[in-house]
Amino acid sequence: MKTPQNRIQDTFNRLEQKNEAAMIPFVTAGDPSTDFTEELVAAMAQNGADIIEIGMPFSDPLADGPVIQAASLRAIEAGMNTHNYLNLIGNIRKRLDGSAVQIPLVFMGYYNMVYQYGLKQFAEDAVSAGLDGAIIPDLPVEEADEWIDAARESNLCTIFLVAPTTPLERLERIAKRSRGFLYYVSVTGITGARQELPAELSQKLAMARKIANLPVAVGFGISRPEQVAMLSKAADGVIVGSAIVRLIEQGIAEGRPSSDLVKQVVEFVRCLKKQDI
Repeated sequence: MKTPQNRIQDTFNRLEQKNEAAMIPFVTAGDPSTDFTEELVAAMAQNGADIIEIGMPFSDPLADGPVIQAASLRAIEAGMNTHNYLNLIGNIRKRLDGSAVQIPLVFMGYYNMVYQYGLKQFAEDAVSAGLDGAIIPDLPVEEADEWIDAARESNLCTIFLVAPTTPLERLERIAKRSRGFLYYVSVTGITGARQELPAELSQKLAMARKIANLPVAVGFGISRPEQVAMLSKAADGVIVGSAIVRLIEQGIAEGRPSSDLVKQVVEFVRCLKKQDI
């Protein structure tokens, strides 16, 4: 069985050989149910996704915009918690184990949940369940030593975020502490689809890739195929979250059957991936 570090490394190495950027969709675990999330993640893994971020719902998601906030609330009301989240990841990994390509799964959630669970225990249980990396938006690198040690002991990749406003010296320091890939936030502010991305984004990504000694994936605000096409030339990976979560939200509001909604989201992910070739 591959280790988390190797699964992420293997993915970026494989895509680099094909001159492709990783398509990294984000979904909120348990929105609207654990069964739906399991079906959707398994389907995306077979249809264009290269790495999948699975968000752990939290009552106060400070980095997230209204779309993902609403998804978190729906999931929490449906009974999602940390233990159920890890059980869900375990079920997903079992479904993916027979696949030719071992797709990485990445946790995205807030430090309070990890801290309350216990840093060492969470890292161990996350890897046992089948997670490959962890993104904790509210944990600055200056305060992350204890978590980094726990994660590295379990071989769980800690993926830090940098922003357009991050000084180059600090970007270099953050990149050195990151494992797996570096998450470049495309815009200042919270998550949410944007019609336009900053004109200087490609240039800033080029600088980040030059400084960092690991892949750089860009996220926040990316929602359209043409945006993915542009950024796939400037980054090693492209992350799309709110646009996917909004599709799910709309399907729930319309009362669409889960199977139809899975197909719709998968087709959107496949369309985004095609722009990357």
